[in-house]
Amino acid sequence: MTLSPSEFYEAGLALPPSVRKDVALRLLESIEVADQESVDEAWTDEISTRVDDILSGKVETIPGEQVFAELAARRAARQAARNA
Repeated sequence: MTLSPSEFYEAGLALPPSVRKDVALRLLESIEVADQESVDEAWTDEISTRVDDILSGKVETIPGEQVFAELAARRAARQAARNA
């Protein structure tokens, strides 16, 4: 027997609250697992693309020390502007 979404909902409402909570959490968990798999796949593709871009010379990397120095300078400038 297959229930329509509204029939499933109505049947769920007939359950005791603790059982409804358990069913709801299990259903939500089943969605989150599927979502996480698609997120993981998308990140794997993105990382692969970025690595390829670096190795091919399409993009140029910036040394970490330079990035941190620039961020520190920006933060200091913002702080100075607030104190002025």
